[in-house]
Amino acid sequence: MEKTILVVDDDRDIVKLITKSLRLEQFEVIAAYSGQEALSALQENPIDFIVLDIMMPEMDGLEVCRNIRNKYSIPILFLSARDRDIDKIIGLEIGADDYMTKPFSIQELTSRIKAHFRKVDRLYKEWQELGQETAPNTIASVAQLVLNQKTFEAFLDNQKIDLSTKEFQILSFLMHHPNNVLTREQIYENVWAGEYGEINTVTVHIKNIRKKLGSQYDFIKTIWGIGYKFTEGKEGL
Repeated sequence: MEKTILVVDDDRDIVKLITKSLRLEQFEVIAAYSGQEALSALQENPIDFIVLDIMMPEMDGLEVCRNIRNKYSIPILFLSARDRDIDKIIGLEIGADDYMTKPFSIQELTSRIKAHFRKVDRLYKEWQELGQETAPNTIASVAQLVLNQKTFEAFLDNQKIDLSTKEFQILSFLMHHPNNVLTREQIYENVWAGEYGEINTVTVHIKNIRKKLGSQYDFIKTIWGIGYKFTEGKEGL
């Protein structure tokens, strides 16, 4: 099925360049030149991936991302002229899945997007190969927490929580290895698996997952100097 990419940037030349490259790779592309146009496009079209500029007038990319994360779990890749580590961390904490700095390589951007879809397809095939004709609805669950592999949706106490694609994949990986201590390297290699990225983003994504699960839940334990461990506990129980 053809994937649809939403490209958001107030620089029309950049949008034109990205659009041309992605269409050569058989992606459908929808262009938006402001934050408000991007939000309107999301309401009117099924979107599979978003390339989002940060430095835009009126409504910048960070605000657009916050608005998107209130309703959607669509993967977001930030484009930004800001290349400091703190800027990348802020972008990831707000809910982005990836981050590239300008000037950027159009080939690398295209490769990152293609790698994302290969990863999702590979995960789905792996789940299907567990011995069933169709993948089960829930790939992992504990008493309060359930993940749906088909829709990449997470539910806590029967309430939906919005996770980015990478957050979902990290939580799924941890839940599939309960009570096992996993290093940041193991998490990174499993979730990013050939995609571009930085290992330090694992820590940022774990922080975001914990925040979204709420302080009353203590599923993810930090094992200092080693990594993380998923347990089924609830704080105070």
